[in-house]
Amino acid sequence: MSEYLEILGTVTGITYLFILTLLEIVLGIDNIIFISIVTDNLPENKKRFARNIGLSLALIVRLFLLTIVSIIIGMTEPFFTIYGQAFTGQSIVLLIGGLFLIYKSTREMHNSVKGESEVSSETKSTLMGIILQITLIDLVFSFDSVISAVGMTNGIHEETGHNPMIIIYLSVIISMIVMLLFSGQISKYISENPTIKMIALSFLVTIGVLLVAEAFNQHIPKGYVYFGLVYSLIVELLNIRMRKNAQNDSK
Repeated sequence: MSEYLEILGTVTGITYLFILTLLEIVLGIDNIIFISIVTDNLPENKKRFARNIGLSLALIVRLFLLTIVSIIIGMTEPFFTIYGQAFTGQSIVLLIGGLFLIYKSTREMHNSVKGESEVSSETKSTLMGIILQITLIDLVFSFDSVISAVGMTNGIHEETGHNPMIIIYLSVIISMIVMLLFSGQISKYISENPTIKMIALSFLVTIGVLLVAEAFNQHIPKGYVYFGLVYSLIVELLNIRMRKNAQNDSK
């Protein structure tokens, strides 16, 4: 155990822990947004419980995937080929997750535009159904997160001679604690601002498209998507502030 902890006493280890924790938080934003939107259809007294369960599941899935990381990284052998396109274990997970994300987000956008609510007595989302949806999407996002984390720390062993897995484990745990602390505020803000919710749903559709593209070996840098999201949010926040000022002036 001491050999794993030795790396935390080095500048390289602390630097990688800080950077990787930030990366995990950024990669977890889409997970928080999805959980916030899906749990919005639950009764008020169950929202927090569902969010905490969802993020706890995400942590468990990530830690589990880290224990079998060598198997995940090795899932590159084609299972089958369709019209010259080879499908590996990784690509199948990404394809299913991407299609589910596109379907779910598009359905939520459709209901929001038509003004329909899924909280009626007949169509009210059940807690178990929400948790099952969160579990599925947690698997996809965790899969992507683990691969990114392992790729980033790939050179640590050569630089320091220490195993970097303790850094990855700690960064995942710390990032999840941060997300648990702030998920409530994010969820409430998205729920109270329909335009922000629509931007968030558009972001999730785009992430779904990127996952499908990656399944077909078309790698698009996610930095462009995150930049677009941040830019759109800043513009909309300015619009919200402008509308509030106009309402105050008219009183």
